[in-house]
Amino acid sequence: MPRVRYGPRDLEAVAAARESAAKLPDLWSTGVHAVWETDPDALAQVLPPPLKPTAKPYVRATINQVDMSVFDDHQHSGAPLGAAAISVACAHGGEEGWYSLVMPMTTERSLIGGREVFGEPKKLAEVVVDRDGEQVAGTVTRHGVTFAEIRGRIAGALEPPAPYVKVDWYLKFLPAVDGSGFDADPLLVRCLRTEKTRSLNAVEGEVILRDSDLDPIADLPVLRLVEITYGEKTSDQRGEVVARLDPQEILPYVHQRYDDPAQVHDSVLLKDPAEVSDAD
Repeated sequence: MPRVRYGPRDLEAVAAARESAAKLPDLWSTGVHAVWETDPDALAQVLPPPLKPTAKPYVRATINQVDMSVFDDHQHSGAPLGAAAISVACAHGGEEGWYSLVMPMTTERSLIGGREVFGEPKKLAEVVVDRDGEQVAGTVTRHGVTFAEIRGRIAGALEPPAPYVKVDWYLKFLPAVDGSGFDADPLLVRCLRTEKTRSLNAVEGEVILRDSDLDPIADLPVLRLVEITYGEKTSDQRGEVVARLDPQEILPYVHQRYDDPAQVHDSVLLKDPAEVSDAD
């Protein structure tokens, strides 16, 4: 019988894949990280219920290159992965953490697990980190617009913090097949990351936000720069569903996930591509 790769895999293969994923080595990233204080009213508008603002209206941006050289199979080139995240401070109940607005990535592979499993708002982008002597810069570019940039000069080494747990929240949902609402109730996902740092430097610099219709981070202006650092970090990740949400309350926030909110209705408006002939 010929081997058909789209056919079902046996349970042993499925279990082996799950076990290997649980034993991934540490992936160290090098990058620039910035925190700034923004307009509290603007920050409050981007938070879907039940998330609430905290006393500090902070935005956090990280722009990294991840060392992929620990992999040696054909699916990894060994070239660094560009990965970024821009999040706002928030709280769920009495627990404070971060709500991510956009997580730009340079490869499709890095998008899939985060979006489908955790609901992370990942999008393909150009993510670059450069260091030239003491000068460092990180940029995020999508559709020709460099909408986020962190740059500056390394001012001195800092004592790396002890490992700590960072809390992130995400919305996980599936737009409905008929284009109306969701296929099931949206979920609030709580993700815990134990972050470890092996080097850290203070940076004297600036955060530059440029207007983008598709990535409007500039709506959260830098009113006061809290810190910029440059360093090497790694983290693990584990998540859980903490709430099922009211679909009507979440619908106004669906556009945060897509460049064009109308794209979630494409299946309703367009023909099935499999039924479109060359003559069409």
